[in-house]
Amino acid sequence: MMDRKKILVVDDEQDLCDIIKINLTTAGYDADIAYSSEEALRKDLTIYNLLLLDVMMPGISGFQFAKILKNDRLTKDIPVIFLTAKDTEDDMLKGFDIGADDYIPKPFSVKELIARVNAVINRTSKNNSSKPLNDEFTDDIISFKGLTINANRKEVTIDGNPVSFTPTELYMMQLFLSKRGTVFSRQKLIELVWPENVIVTDRTIDVNINRIRKKLGDYSKHTITRQGFGYYFEENI
Repeated sequence: MMDRKKILVVDDEQDLCDIIKINLTTAGYDADIAYSSEEALRKDLTIYNLLLLDVMMPGISGFQFAKILKNDRLTKDIPVIFLTAKDTEDDMLKGFDIGADDYIPKPFSVKELIARVNAVINRTSKNNSSKPLNDEFTDDIISFKGLTINANRKEVTIDGNPVSFTPTELYMMQLFLSKRGTVFSRQKLIELVWPENVIVTDRTIDVNINRIRKKLGDYSKHTITRQGFGYYFEENI
């Protein structure tokens, strides 16, 4: 029997936590609850396959908690879904900029929550396997000058220094480096990177590209925007 994936729900609404836990358990997951970021931080977070984080909590907010996770090499790759009543575009983009894998505005249906959890778990499980999501590329190590992606180790290094990439960012970079000069439209990136049952907007693609460029440093100039068409990696610059 396959190991059940473990999910931590962090929300100060106890009734909501109980409902989410019951439904996650019914869906085949092991779910734990923390009623604050502070309580969650006292747990061994490395055992979890996904965190569901409320944004508006007393003390350490969900956004602040996520930043703590992403700055720790032991927890930086744990997927995060934000649950929040803050549903403006700026709030959503802030969540994605921190490194969220999804963002679900409250109120939400249980069916929607489970579908989004399934999608993130499936995507990150595939990204953490020894094979890519599809046959777009097969090389375990892809390099361009001092930029190297090691697919087996899920690691990006720049001039020998490791740089933290989310699973989504890592996969997008594998696509760009393995198909240099090929323009990927936003729709094509959505089809290749995100599961079919996840709603992704063009703006989400742009946010991920901007995050990648910030992390690439001097190599960011090689990630080119072809206005009206999409993005590609140009090595001859």
